[in-house]
Amino acid sequence: MTVYIDPPTWPGHGRMWSHLVSDVSFAELHAFAEGLGVPRRAFERDHYDIPSHRYADAVAAGARQVTSRDVVRLLTEAGLRRPKGRP
Repeated sequence: MTVYIDPPTWPGHGRMWSHLVSDVSFAELHAFAEGLGVPRRAFERDHYDIPSHRYADAVAAGARQVTSRDVVRLLTEAGLRRPKGRP
């Protein structure tokens, strides 16, 4: 299982966020997030929003650190990208 996480550089709700993604399936992503104790409500279209204070936990659990551009590329190449406004 390989999931990926970008640096916590996305502001929102008074904190910084990362995106956790899979390049294989949403099932793989959901299983990894559940193992971290990340609530399902943190899933948005094609990724989980991970607060900066949980970034190290995700990496320690096996998430591979990549850039934000890599996140988009990985999702697109896997056919898992779901941009805003699309189902």
